[in-house]
Amino acid sequence: MRRLCALLVLIMLSVPVSGAEWGHYRNERFGIESDIPPGFLPGDPPANGDGLSFRSGAARLTVSGSFLIEGDFEAEVRQQIGFDEQEHWAVTYQRVTPSWASWSGVLNGRILYARAIPICGGTGIGTFRLTYPATELAGFDPVVDRLVRSLRDSGEGWQC
Repeated sequence: MRRLCALLVLIMLSVPVSGAEWGHYRNERFGIESDIPPGFLPGDPPANGDGLSFRSGAARLTVSGSFLIEGDFEAEVRQQIGFDEQEHWAVTYQRVTPSWASWSGVLNGRILYARAIPICGGTGIGTFRLTYPATELAGFDPVVDRLVRSLRDSGEGWQC
């Protein structure tokens, strides 16, 4: 019984509370922005200023922007999906359109959900990547929904 109680407490601490206040992040360099779930704390910003990672328990969220290397948005997304597959993520879903892309996968009991949009007038790509334990799937479904809805290009990135 003690183990069950301890397990329930750990699960409750690691899954964002739906009624708690969400934060917001906007990357000044590329202008990509997203809501940030309650309980996700920012890490140190990278030296190049392309995004920021947040953690809550075993979950990690990264919001970032970059220039297109492949020349167009859809090719860039396919390359990113390929990188995930090279890192052994079993990609179980992918949808790539000219205006957005989403993909998800599993690896070692973890789930990846990624969303990308074109930014900087089509010369860049903005993404969020969320990874979390597969055991917390139900708790993260509403988090993913909100992240998808909130990801956008502010149009105010200083490098665009």
